[in-house]
Amino acid sequence: MNNLKNKKIILTGGSRGIGLSILKEFYDNGSEILTIGSNLKNLENLKKDFSNIQIEQLNLKNHDELNKKFPEFIEKLGGLDILINNAGITQDNLTLRMKENEWKDVIDINLSSVFFTCQHAIKYMIKNKSGSIVNITSIVGHTGNAGQANYTASKAGIVAMTKSLAKEYAKKNIRLNCVSPGFIATDMTKDLKEEYKNELLKNVPINRLGSGEDIAKAVKFLASEDASYITGETIHVNGGMYMA
Repeated sequence: MNNLKNKKIILTGGSRGIGLSILKEFYDNGSEILTIGSNLKNLENLKKDFSNIQIEQLNLKNHDELNKKFPEFIEKLGGLDILINNAGITQDNLTLRMKENEWKDVIDINLSSVFFTCQHAIKYMIKNKSGSIVNITSIVGHTGNAGQANYTASKAGIVAMTKSLAKEYAKKNIRLNCVSPGFIATDMTKDLKEEYKNELLKNVPINRLGSGEDIAKAVKFLASEDASYITGETIHVNGGMYMA
């Protein structure tokens, strides 16, 4: 039985990479989707393959605009059953070289915007007496990674925040969970040198890169009623990649 058909979903960062795989998974299951992104060209390209989705251009760094428009997005969609926070950026640098804007931009988009979208979604879901939120984190939010103090802090923050919100709103029939990807084959990784990929694969017992579809299926499970007794959890989708 498909319990995602006609579910109303807001997805951030759905125009490429993991987000595009997530969008396709829910679209194929008959969900009604509104996706938010910053690149209008990428968003408009989605219409070629997903004719009846709704697209909204918004820079998630602009929190004033986000807080103004998100309730409008819910109204435009006709409700909200599931929120999926996937959008994120990297601005890597060693700590002693990291500029204030490199820290702030990553935190603003990767962590603060997730809090605000959750805040608006929960407000609606309380009235609707149900809802599911899935936030995309990263393995490096658990392990740390040199040159990514800003990114790892944002992803670790999402995990802790999700646990806190899950405790606050479980009694309101609202579930919040995370999916933590490992090393996933996307446009961002395809240009990496083969020797670097091979070195990374030494830490992956399954001995392959993950796919966007691997992540999308985990998101679908947590978002659906199949996971109705799961909240405050993180599913690690990393092929057994060492986490220390």
